[in-house]
Amino acid sequence: MPKGIYHVPVAKNEPVLSYAPGTKERVALKAKIAELRSVEVELPMVIGGNDIYTGNKVRMFPPHDIAHTLGYYHQGDATHVKMAIDAALAAKEKWANLPWQHRASVFLKAADLLTGPYRAKMNAATMLGQSKNAFQAEIDAACELADFYRFGVQVMTQIYEIQPESAPGMWNYNEFRPLEGFVFALTPFNFTSIAGNLPAAPAMMGNVVVWKPSKTAVYSAGVIMEIFREAGLPDGVINLVFAGGPATADVVLTHPSFAGIHFTGSTGVFNSIWKTIGENIAKYKSYPRIVGETGGKDFIFADNTADPQTLTIAMLRGAFEYQGQKCSAASRAYVPASIWPNVRERFGKELATVKMGPPEDFTNFFNAVIDEASFDKLKGFIDRAREDKDAEVLFGGNCDKSVGYFIEPTVILTTNPKYITMEEELFGPVFTIYVYEDEKMDETLDILDTTSIYALTGAVLSQNRYNIAKITKRLENAAGNFYINDKPTGAVVGQQPFGGARASGTNDKAGSIFNLLRWTSIRTIKETFVSPKNYTYPNFQPDGE
Repeated sequence: MPKGIYHVPVAKNEPVLSYAPGTKERVALKAKIAELRSVEVELPMVIGGNDIYTGNKVRMFPPHDIAHTLGYYHQGDATHVKMAIDAALAAKEKWANLPWQHRASVFLKAADLLTGPYRAKMNAATMLGQSKNAFQAEIDAACELADFYRFGVQVMTQIYEIQPESAPGMWNYNEFRPLEGFVFALTPFNFTSIAGNLPAAPAMMGNVVVWKPSKTAVYSAGVIMEIFREAGLPDGVINLVFAGGPATADVVLTHPSFAGIHFTGSTGVFNSIWKTIGENIAKYKSYPRIVGETGGKDFIFADNTADPQTLTIAMLRGAFEYQGQKCSAASRAYVPASIWPNVRERFGKELATVKMGPPEDFTNFFNAVIDEASFDKLKGFIDRAREDKDAEVLFGGNCDKSVGYFIEPTVILTTNPKYITMEEELFGPVFTIYVYEDEKMDETLDILDTTSIYALTGAVLSQNRYNIAKITKRLENAAGNFYINDKPTGAVVGQQPFGGARASGTNDKAGSIFNLLRWTSIRTIKETFVSPKNYTYPNFQPDGE
């Protein structure tokens, strides 16, 4: 077989298209949305390269238009999860032994398919299935997912270049093996890019994967799988299953060949998975890799030098883009009393211009929350804030699920920095503000740092460089991604590796070398060129000889 030292194409971030009126991408996306709305699809599971139709069909519908049917997916059970594991293990040897450049080519092709012929379909599926506006879908489902694939391939080659020194007479080198077994990818609804990356990252490193997407993001997951197959991903490398969480966990987490989990979701689910892994640790061939990004109670902290308009836009975008359903979304803010009246007036005026409605109308900034359970939970917190003496609903707060799961961008003002909506993750368009006395900045920073169990993202807004340095240092453990004079969202692959600590996850930074290293098991080999023929060393010689 021919050999070579191969250099992959240099990864660059995919340019974000504008979808402005009159652009060709706007025309194409609107046409694709109309096409997808005109048909009802049936999505099978994909196991070992086979389409699996169970007949147990679950209806898919847009969260913003619950009367419309997008199609149905075929629900599986524990037997299908077992089938997926068997298919993955059957594919493992050939995939692991495939020269790495051919693995790379699959994902580089997937990126080009995604940003080329599949761009409109991927975005339209995300808009319809997850109620995400055109711009949010573009930066997520098209650009970030392509970035994950291209930068992932580049990072893979950087890992392979990590080699030890060799002393005279020997040669030392590292082999980067896939894990011994299969990897389980459990993916969320809120980012199509995360759903596409969590199974792909281990697969790039030669692993085989069982992938279970969120039940509220199956529609876009089907398009991702379509792209994988057209890109030439061999059968069985990534197996797509639609089964219930407990049934899937019972099979996956007790299997001897379970080698790792790549997870994004709630802290509670991740804690349960970790506990189950611990209880079953003696069953596994090796210690599983546990990689997870979980919850957040992300913050914005402003001092009295912060520019009021900059702060206003950081709060509006940070809290309410994609209805606050980003892991990184701003959920609480600390604003000094001296600038609060100015900020309050600006915030109210800006929010009054925000349009809410279906994403098919490109002028709508704000769309529906993901499902009825989320709607009911969020409405409960809003209703409570209307009754509690230490809180008030300052802006928004109206809720209506007659057509879709619509909740207005809602701002709560509290006099209690430990109020429940300052502490508990809500995952929706409810943003709570606490106004502090200017002279109590240090005390308020202590409150911020100890209020939440999470440590995902945070931001400081200030024009005082001494304060910026001080606050950045004081909050060093409060956020894995920290922003200065910006909103705490919008991490870009290759620029701001994303992940948090504390109860926000293992901070393995998706799309980076830190993450892909978790999906390989290193074997170090030493070859000696001239082997010794005597067991003794020079110190064993007696003195005088």
